[in-house]
Amino acid sequence: MASKVEQTVITEKLGLKELVALGVGGMVGGGIFSVLGLSVSLSGHAAPLAFVLGGIVALLTGFSYAHLGLAFRSDGGSFTYLEHAFKNKNVAGIGGWLLIVGYIGTMALYAYTFGVYGTAMLGLGQTGGLWHHVLETAVLLVFLGINLYGVRATGTTEDILVLVKVAILGLFAIVGIIHLQAQDLTPFVNKGVAGIFMGSALIFVAYEGFELIPNAVNEMEEPQRNLPKGILYSILITTLIYVLVALVAIGNLNEEQIIHYKEYALAVAARPFLGHVGFLLIGLGALLSTSSAINATLFGTARLAKVMAQEDELPKAFSYTARTKPVPWVSLVIISGLTLFFVNISNLTIISSFASLTFLLIFAAVNAAAFKLRDRINIAGWLPGAGFVLSLSAWAVLLGYLKRHDPQGLMWLGSFYVGIVILELIFSKRSIIRRTGS
Repeated sequence: MASKVEQTVITEKLGLKELVALGVGGMVGGGIFSVLGLSVSLSGHAAPLAFVLGGIVALLTGFSYAHLGLAFRSDGGSFTYLEHAFKNKNVAGIGGWLLIVGYIGTMALYAYTFGVYGTAMLGLGQTGGLWHHVLETAVLLVFLGINLYGVRATGTTEDILVLVKVAILGLFAIVGIIHLQAQDLTPFVNKGVAGIFMGSALIFVAYEGFELIPNAVNEMEEPQRNLPKGILYSILITTLIYVLVALVAIGNLNEEQIIHYKEYALAVAARPFLGHVGFLLIGLGALLSTSSAINATLFGTARLAKVMAQEDELPKAFSYTARTKPVPWVSLVIISGLTLFFVNISNLTIISSFASLTFLLIFAAVNAAAFKLRDRINIAGWLPGAGFVLSLSAWAVLLGYLKRHDPQGLMWLGSFYVGIVILELIFSKRSIIRRTGS
């Protein structure tokens, strides 16, 4: 007869709706509110198409994650897949370090956006002020507590947040489409084809999040059925939301207004057909979006860190779990602490650029791993092959954009990547230092 602890572990499983909620919550976070203006500035009226292109890259990569997740069934996700695919184990180590830092960056982005909307809606001052820091800190601490409480609390909270958030954005999209002025969308390609690809690459951080689903493979019901469906449904739902939201924003505001308001673009776009109530409603949607994204990202990142610690890629403390429930509490506390520090000192532009570059690079590597292991994981080779080419192409496009428009930022990011490699060599059990001393 199973003990109470064992029964708790068995019953605390994530179903399909929780998995879709985690995926949608991880993607539809601060990204759409933070990067819409940037996408419009590059893609113009074709910004919805830029989001479609991003969705295609995410969908192809999602197939790779689904097959790899079912084959290896590890909380380590991308780290585990790279470790199985490449003989040089430092590839997996570097990928794991990049993922953790990338997730910390995206959580900082979400918390920052939460603070922006919170201060604006409550009239507490300007962005970057005291109340902005208080709110972005508070939201991280709240979801640290929820994740420490347990798996079911995380999944149930995500269900509620995503349901309300999607309902708000759905109302915005449906009513906005009805009031859409078709002439405001023409000419559709008004900034050139190159601008569409540039905009798609730069806003790809808005699709980061679906890869967290396989990290919970050992905590989900019927993974053989629910894992692929969870990834597929979450990407399709997210892409549809982004396309509709972009159409409504462009159809109700001119490009200059969207670029000027940036994070506030969606809230301002609701005013022509929903008035001030619409502004507040979209503001609420932004708060819920960033909250659910923090929840989903923290959930998956802590489990990745736990697996890396078990593989001696991180200090052993990251693998410690509570005695009564499988919650990696040390990982949760440390990752939350680093995010708190990062969000309170960070440059938002650098964070966004780094997040897109990092996840495009990681997705290219995971697609390469899936292609290499295609027979073992039973996937058609053209799927990960196409995902690899598109991910790497978008990564190169974004590098080119930063080289032309922010060379100093590109140098900073380059030095950061070098630092990640050095950390892997120092802390990895396969490091040069340890090999030399053995």
